[in-house]
Amino acid sequence: MEQPEKMYYGIREVADILSVTPPTLRFYEKEFPSLQPKKNKSGDRVYTPADITLLREILTLTKDKGFTLAGAREELKKRDQQRYENARFLGKLREIKSFLEQMRSSLDPPDPNKPVDDAEE
Repeated sequence: MEQPEKMYYGIREVADILSVTPPTLRFYEKEFPSLQPKKNKSGDRVYTPADITLLREILTLTKDKGFTLAGAREELKKRDQQRYENARFLGKLREIKSFLEQMRSSLDPPDPNKPVDDAEE
């Protein structure tokens, strides 16, 4: 039976998941400003699934694709900017879709004899 994803992971768990050492994780924390794991009341680092995903991206860029640390930082920055732009465009497209649907409904009053087809939307 598969266990549900945890909300937080300790540094040792994350190091084991990613096959790196805890000092490597602390080093990446200093090198990548976007990686800022929270600390619990006792001061231990706790990583979220999003932190682990970011670490996987960092490791892929540095270990598998041969990026330098500076190059990996720049690549992650570009990816973040692209995600932001994509989200902005998606929001605009939703606004346009809503506007067009309103226009269609105002131009084309519903025919009371025609059954409603949900598949059109």
